[in-house]
Amino acid sequence: MRGLAPDLTTRVGDVVLPNPVMTASGTAGHGAELSRYCDLAGLGAIVVKSLSAEPWPGNPPPRLHQSGAAMLNSVGLQNPGVQYWLDSELPSLVATGARVVASIWGFTVDGYARAAELLAGAPPEVVAVEVNLSCPNVEARRDVFAHSAGATAEAVEAAAAVGRPRWAKLSPNVTDITEIAAAAVDAGADALTLVNTLMGLAVDPDTRRPRLGAGGGGLSGPALHPVAVRAVYEVHRSLPDIPLVGVGGVGSAEDAIELVLAGASAVQVGTATFSDPRAPARILRDIATWCRRHGVRRLAELIGAIDD
Repeated sequence: MRGLAPDLTTRVGDVVLPNPVMTASGTAGHGAELSRYCDLAGLGAIVVKSLSAEPWPGNPPPRLHQSGAAMLNSVGLQNPGVQYWLDSELPSLVATGARVVASIWGFTVDGYARAAELLAGAPPEVVAVEVNLSCPNVEARRDVFAHSAGATAEAVEAAAAVGRPRWAKLSPNVTDITEIAAAAVDAGADALTLVNTLMGLAVDPDTRRPRLGAGGGGLSGPALHPVAVRAVYEVHRSLPDIPLVGVGGVGSAEDAIELVLAGASAVQVGTATFSDPRAPARILRDIATWCRRHGVRRLAELIGAIDD
């Protein structure tokens, strides 16, 4: 039994994936940038950088700062706009055979609606849309949407025009993430992505100024991982029938399995790709090895199987 190849097939609502490993939005570009490093069709899906209805320039530099076992970023959701992405970026990604999850955001509820409407005509390779409610490094919107159950519901409802499964991406920067999660589900979210980055700030003692051009930013990487595991665990206990996608500090197969045991049906690899763009493929291979070593025949056996 231990030598058999495990069945890593998983479901995120109505979306069936051949395995649970995806890229995380914001870390793998808008198109096929990672194709030179790994087989994108071999991953569960590619989640692209968040898109708005209109192009957005993002934040001023510097945008990245390494902080201990984490990375602080303030890219600020820079993107070329949905229509440009459909015309110029998506075709090369589709050509790799990848399953694609688009990600959308807006400053307003109408912004989400317009982005969703533009994506409604996307090809079938776009299997789902992640509704990014929670980026903390755009100061003008950090206290709305994922920090409010009501605003979360409005944005998720507005994205219904996309006509395909909606995954609501939530923030860990809240008092009770289960309340926000329930609001997203009630508004029509088919799945939840947990979690986005933590709000952080780094200051240069010599200049007495923030190290990032926009001031604060979002903390990601290994330091975020226990926060993500806790969020997945709490939401799975509260909403056991809702599919969850775990993201936060996944740098190894063990990190991914930990999120699955806490209740995630799939995981996303993000910050790890900055130091090793082959990380998603490596982690996928290592998950299969881990399963064989532990006599796990199907990934589904592990989902929510934490012994507490």
